[in-house]
Amino acid sequence: MSVRTATADELLPVLHAQWTPLVRLATLLVDDPETARDVVQDCYEAVLRLRPEVAGEDHLTAYLRRAVVNRSRSALRRRHTVLRYLAKLRPHTAPPADRDVLTAETHRELLGALDRLPTRQREVLVLRYYCDLTEADIAHTLGIPAGTVKSTAHRALATLRRRMEDGSRER
Repeated sequence: MSVRTATADELLPVLHAQWTPLVRLATLLVDDPETARDVVQDCYEAVLRLRPEVAGEDHLTAYLRRAVVNRSRSALRRRHTVLRYLAKLRPHTAPPADRDVLTAETHRELLGALDRLPTRQREVLVLRYYCDLTEADIAHTLGIPAGTVKSTAHRALATLRRRMEDGSRER
């Protein structure tokens, strides 16, 4: 497998093909379509500017996926800082109004439970069940051992099950 600097002509078809999957990934991680598009656009700009050394389309796709996860983390950190500041100014913030209209109740509850998971647990579940990545691919993307992926997914699924069961009992 030859690793070399990619040319713009080689990058553009992959970037075009991966736009929608990467925006979906970022949307699930940051829970905001506009921010997700910005995250992916920033990744694309960096890839075109830096021209990373890649060993083919699969390697470039994995590189982009990892970049999106990292930039999503940064976006969440920035959002958290802003929300902490705004919380001091406003005592209560409401969830987005269109979320209830656009999503079925069970789906909405699941997304809410997913949003409340710790960042790493949410990332592992999104990469596993939305992106359909293997444990090895998730470990590579997040830079963690495969055993950590397994245990993190197990804890996250147990937490989601418990929260969904508790929510269904309250009705």
